[in-house]
Amino acid sequence: MEYLILTETEFFDLINGSDETAGLNAAYSRFVKEIVELMHDGDTDGAKIALAYAENELQYHHTQYIAGVRSHTALFVRKALSFIRKMQKHIPSNRPQVPPLSTTIHSECEKKNEMPVNAPSMRWTGSMAELVELIYGLDAMKLVNEGETGIKELLDGFCKVFGMEIKESQCYNTYADIKRRKNESRTYFFDKAAEKLNRRMQEDEERERMRKR
Repeated sequence: MEYLILTETEFFDLINGSDETAGLNAAYSRFVKEIVELMHDGDTDGAKIALAYAENELQYHHTQYIAGVRSHTALFVRKALSFIRKMQKHIPSNRPQVPPLSTTIHSECEKKNEMPVNAPSMRWTGSMAELVELIYGLDAMKLVNEGETGIKELLDGFCKVFGMEIKESQCYNTYADIKRRKNESRTYFFDKAAEKLNRRMQEDEERERMRKR
């Protein structure tokens, strides 16, 4: 996939061109459509590169730094940048799910129609990055033992609860990957959790209002 696929669109031609604003709205709509199609191509790596390149170009676009000049164009630059950043959060991670320690035990016991001994009652079904972000978030907010419990102890605790085996080096390397994220907000897990929890509360309140009618 060409990394210029987004920056060679009519939308970029218009925001980089003269002060003419006619057609910007239509060009922006086509630009958004191009992003949506890109997200459905199945080429995850290509989409990441194209979105990252377009984000960088928009982030440092000169209209972002010239107050009062070409304000209409600057508005569309900010809209496009915001949309790209939202779409980047929906690109699935290539990281594998965290394998539970009990996988082999379960397989053997299923053959014998037996329940595994000491099998965890809960399994972590998120990604490694999501788990590491949660662990570092708890540590940053000092929510466990008033902050006296470190990353290693938190990692060990989660591994015991969910029956996983994660090396310290894996945890630290994943955290390093999280820090290298290019979005304005690098906390994808917490951002997604906040969005979904707020939506759930709104839906619960809506159902309560419907019942009272």
